[in-house]
Amino acid sequence: MIKIVSRVLILSAAIIWSLSVLSAVKTSETPPSAGNKAVFITIAGAIGPATKDYFIRSLQKATNSRAALFIVQLDTPGGLDSSMRDINQAILSSSIPVVMYVSPSGARAASAGTYMLYASHVAAMAPATNLGAATPVQIGGEGFPGGDPESKEPSAGKQPSTNKEPSKDAKPAPSKPSAPDNKSAMERKTINDAVAYIRGLAELRGRNVEWAEKAVREAASLSASDALQQNVIDLVATGLPDLLKQLHGRTVTIAGQERILDTQGLILEEIAPDWRSRLLSILTDPNVAYILMLIGIYGLIFEFSNPGAFVPGIMGAICLLLALFAFQVLPINYAGFGLIILGIVLMIAEAFMPSFGALGIGGVVAFVIGSIILMDTEVPGFGVSLPLIGAFALVSSGLFTIVLVMALKARRRPVVSGQEQLVGATAEVVGDFDDEGVVHLHGENWSAHSQAPLKKGQQVRVLKIDGLVLWVEPLTGNHKEKKS
Repeated sequence: MIKIVSRVLILSAAIIWSLSVLSAVKTSETPPSAGNKAVFITIAGAIGPATKDYFIRSLQKATNSRAALFIVQLDTPGGLDSSMRDINQAILSSSIPVVMYVSPSGARAASAGTYMLYASHVAAMAPATNLGAATPVQIGGEGFPGGDPESKEPSAGKQPSTNKEPSKDAKPAPSKPSAPDNKSAMERKTINDAVAYIRGLAELRGRNVEWAEKAVREAASLSASDALQQNVIDLVATGLPDLLKQLHGRTVTIAGQERILDTQGLILEEIAPDWRSRLLSILTDPNVAYILMLIGIYGLIFEFSNPGAFVPGIMGAICLLLALFAFQVLPINYAGFGLIILGIVLMIAEAFMPSFGALGIGGVVAFVIGSIILMDTEVPGFGVSLPLIGAFALVSSGLFTIVLVMALKARRRPVVSGQEQLVGATAEVVGDFDDEGVVHLHGENWSAHSQAPLKKGQQVRVLKIDGLVLWVEPLTGNHKEKKS
């Protein structure tokens, strides 16, 4: 027994020692191989919560693996300001160089993509690509009601006018045509904030500050060659190998310290979106979030109208929670959400309280308007598809129209249950009686009252019900004698 235990202990010690040696060898080999690679990801489409999550987690992986470079192949029409700023914050605080590369040919870095290019340590573009049009789009409203409150105030540095007469020697100043400024105070504040933000990025990276402001105020755009010529970007590369070749020996500033890039012999390694990024991308698609919301609402309505079904209620609750999660990170308009709920309520009310179409039509109108304004369609990639809205509006209105028609038909049908369905029914006399007796109806014997004498087996019609007594009358020419 002692020998067996000793052998087990020796074997265990040998296994532990072997594992420790292997881990030590692996650890010693990790730094050289890790620093000899450049990690790259591909961002194609609108910049949103899913893109932000994918970018930040990929950058963290590249940093943890001690990658020498982090490259982003970019092709975007723009996106959400909040997601773009989070990405830029990650770039500015990164401990490894971040290279934004607008690729392939025909790609663009519009709107939010322009800000990301300016924030990157190195901005590169492929031939036949473009950037710019960085004017911010205001979400949810068009400024203060009643116009621009600042336009009614005297301009800065000028005193309010008085009633003093002008000097005789004074000559009227020639009038100069001025372009009308129809922008509200909120719009000007938004644009000025964006200008200050992109100017700060341009000054930090030593790029063209004047054109950056022009891209915001005038939505200016540039091709790759013009951007290189005007010092908006750092280089134009035909592909990733050419990009790495041109990056070699370039000096970048990271955390206030200059670093010379050594890109010779770097191995390119791609970080593809994992299941979490793909799932988040699907959930934050405005069309998917819209469908989940409607499925959730209809599922709960069906569950409340048919308690105990369970499946519609469970599925509806899950879909509604997923939709609410998506709405939390999407630029939704809560007025639109409220109009959708109101429209569904009105269509349901039409099914239960027929108003000859008034409630139903109003519900469809509210549903469509709410669906259109639910998402900010001016932000690229974050609008609900109009055909999808039309399809759901038609299906919803058709569904509740069918319910309404079925309800009206049910009201016209004769009563088939309860005491009301006994009136007009035909019963059979159980025994001879005059005034009061017993009749057989629907498998039961009932006390009956008749103003005419009745014979056993005679068929009678029920006139009314008085408590548990049936008032009957004989069916003429329908007397039936039963043989004893």
